[in-house]
Amino acid sequence: MKKFFLAVALLASLLLCSCSSEADKANYNISKQADYFESERKITVYNARTDTVILEAEGYMSISNNSNNELVCTVKIGPDTYRKNYIYLNDYTMYVVEDITGTHTDPYHYKLYFHTDILPSVDVKS
Repeated sequence: MKKFFLAVALLASLLLCSCSSEADKANYNISKQADYFESERKITVYNARTDTVILEAEGYMSISNNSNNELVCTVKIGPDTYRKNYIYLNDYTMYVVEDITGTHTDPYHYKLYFHTDILPSVDVKS
């Protein structure tokens, strides 16, 4: 009976992952891992017109796009605690997602950085 269930599970996984190459299989598996919060990622959002970094986020997160032109980042920050962040994308923004798994031992590691330029000091003379 155990062999039957194992065979059914194997067949189901082969049917679900109708991947044609080793790269396709790896890509599928990595995406699945990230959706189960098993991969640490770093997202960097750039202003493409000014070449400046707008935002960085890193942690164990699942990423998707919605119909409102937003990047949806769901982050696991505790055993049963999650946060959902939205990053609005437009014609002048772009983002890069890096897999940085293995750099931290804390499974709930999460950082969010907003990059803003501080206005320069101005001397006022009267």
